Amino acid sequence: MQTKVLTLARRYRPLGFQPVFYLVFAVALLLLSLSGWAQTHSLKEDQLPGKGFRFGLNGGYDLFPDYKNNAPYIRYKGGLNAGATAGYYWKWLSVGADVDYIKNSPQNRYPTDSVFDPVNNVLITDFTLTKQGITRVFYGIGPGVHYTDRQGRFAVELNGRAGFASVKGGGLALTGKSGSLEQVLNYHGGYNLSNVFSVKGALTARYFFNDVIGMHIGAYYLRHFDTKDAVGPAGYSAAYRAFEPDEKGVRSFTEKDLRRIDQSCNCDIASIGAYAGISLRLPSRKKAKAPAPLVPPVATCNACQVYALAVTARDQYTKQVLPHTDVAVKDAGGNVIRSGVTNAFGVVVFQNITPGAYTINGKLYEVDLAPAQANGTEFIPNGTLQKELLYTDENFILQGNAVVCNTATALPGVTVVLRDRNSSIERNTQTDGSGAFLFHLKQKSEITVFGRKEKYFSQMVNIAASDYNRNTTLFVKLEMCMEVADCDKAIRLENIHYDLDKYFIREDAKPELNRLVQFMNDNPGVRVELSSHTDSRASHAYNQTLSQNRADAAKAYLISKGLAGDRIVAKGYGETRLLNRCADGVNCSEAEHQFNRRTEMKVICPR
Repeated sequence: MQTKVLTLARRYRPLGFQPVFYLVFAVALLLLSLSGWAQTHSLKEDQLPGKGFRFGLNGGYDLFPDYKNNAPYIRYKGGLNAGATAGYYWKWLSVGADVDYIKNSPQNRYPTDSVFDPVNNVLITDFTLTKQGITRVFYGIGPGVHYTDRQGRFAVELNGRAGFASVKGGGLALTGKSGSLEQVLNYHGGYNLSNVFSVKGALTARYFFNDVIGMHIGAYYLRHFDTKDAVGPAGYSAAYRAFEPDEKGVRSFTEKDLRRIDQSCNCDIASIGAYAGISLRLPSRKKAKAPAPLVPPVATCNACQVYALAVTARDQYTKQVLPHTDVAVKDAGGNVIRSGVTNAFGVVVFQNITPGAYTINGKLYEVDLAPAQANGTEFIPNGTLQKELLYTDENFILQGNAVVCNTATALPGVTVVLRDRNSSIERNTQTDGSGAFLFHLKQKSEITVFGRKEKYFSQMVNIAASDYNRNTTLFVKLEMCMEVADCDKAIRLENIHYDLDKYFIREDAKPELNRLVQFMNDNPGVRVELSSHTDSRASHAYNQTLSQNRADAAKAYLISKGLAGDRIVAKGYGETRLLNRCADGVNCSEAEHQFNRRTEMKVICPR
């Protein structure tokens, strides 16, 4: 019987790769030929980038195969996959077909250390493992949903496919030899299936470099139902030796411990994988109009005339032009026939446009501009039709940049917080790669703006919209500086002033201390030293006591705002750390003495 098991395992051969290779090769030739076509043909305005045929050629890895069968000591390893997809796309929906080739391999998990043969009274040390790869080929069709941006460059889609698959190979046999007797330790007959009902779901993101060629990445889930494993000539689909290890870990068994499963497991196979590849798009064309009747020669000249449309985006109140405004020209059916972005002068020009009835839409920072209309009679032969889009929103646009204090270094990745000073409601955004950020600011709002970034101490800026006139201002400019809060680096807290010989916290000092509260709330693991300094006037002992009292008062204020006292060290330095020449006996101005009367904070380095 054991010989039959081995003979059956050795008879298996992997499914040939030739059919899939020919399919991939054919699709690659199609991509190359149509790529050449794309270089010599550009989309006309009567073509719709979001509609039409799309094709894809994929390569990737089957990451997580899950084979349910009667073999408890066999697991399955991921492998390479290849495939092709084709579909026709409408505005939101699609229908298409997929072909996928996936390669997996079985992995023996039966332990081969300390296996004892009680018949010959020896440890088995001579093992033979025979296994083969598994190939799965899936063919499926089904619907999908997708989103394609207005420029037709970026698309994301979710597809479902149902169809059939073949599952071939996967046989594994492990035997152990002691003396002349060869024992079956672990066995599975593999698969030899065709037309297995299967379903697949895939999520794909695409980016097109031009009107035809692009690339994509994605992930899939594939499931095969009722995948019967093969029953070999010995009469079973799986077999393995059961064992009970003794206290030393030695596993022994007898002939009766050979577990035979003589029925196929109608279980499922599933896997999750990822892929990337090349995309090809053939946009649809609108139906051609019926040929015009014969007209006198003067009408024929009209066909040679060229038309253009120039669109200017402008603010209704300030009359300033608006760069970076998205503009789309739509026909009577709502289809976008041309799109673009205004230049530094707020203008975008569409050349070689066919005269017709159009609606022109604009959008600036997610706010729609009032649309404009154009009709066919307005277009000027061999000239340019001028249209204007007006930004009518009454709110301001807050344009800011986050930088390192006292430098021009931009800070990307800062969480910028806009807090309403009346309601304490917060809105957040992130700075981009150049440190820029943007908010829409209501006319009657009063806000505080600050940033959050690990190891940075942010400026807090108060803005009142009432300080600006919407008839003269659309963009409110702001530069928000953030200081690096390295440990043991002193950072001066501005406007922390005390009355003469006093140490209570004045109202004008509280906003700066509130900035420190925000920093410590945003960095809950940070401890700080809060230090106070005096000028050189009065005695050293007096100044030391006064500075300690002022540092303690500042600490008490922070604790009153909810901070733990053990996170704050209050220390008075008196006149020991002057920042200028104004030591004892030196004649200095009041401004010079004021420079030394200060409060600082620094992050305490962890030990």
